[in-house]
Amino acid sequence: MTQVLALSGSLRARSFNTAALHAAQELAPEGMTITLYEGMSDLPPYNRDVEQAGYPPPVADLHAQIRAADALLIATPEYNYSIPGVLKNAIDWATRPPGDAPVTGMPAAILGVTTGMWGTVRAQLHLREILHHNALRVVAKPEVYINQARDKFTDNQLTDEATRDFIRQLLENLHTLAN
Repeated sequence: MTQVLALSGSLRARSFNTAALHAAQELAPEGMTITLYEGMSDLPPYNRDVEQAGYPPPVADLHAQIRAADALLIATPEYNYSIPGVLKNAIDWATRPPGDAPVTGMPAAILGVTTGMWGTVRAQLHLREILHHNALRVVAKPEVYINQARDKFTDNQLTDEATRDFIRQLLENLHTLAN
């Protein structure tokens, strides 16, 4: 069984990115389980002094959940042409300590949702660079840029079949990469 930990870069209660991760849970191929990480808002800002004093409980929990997973699935909105600060902060904690970070070498897949036209293209580009720098193996295709979210979600449920198919393919490729 491939265990996937899903991270949403949005803290909004009715986040389209989190809704896309819930859709991914439904669309996961046989042999894959996706668990949504719920502690994003509990992570303190990354601080080397705090790290050296010992990981705070939310950071230790993040590390434990990543180490228990076989792969990551990350959904990112696009803020100011890049990834949200809360997602970058989680990645900063997850890539510590150098040489023994829980994410090193881990397979990962990316998707992103926006209400605009560009579907998080710039944020995903930045996220790919960050993950590559930290030695994660990122699924190359398909690139899942979900634009005009208000037309693709009904009552915070992903209803657009073409988008659901893209997510299915992304998850199948993540499953292959993880095994």
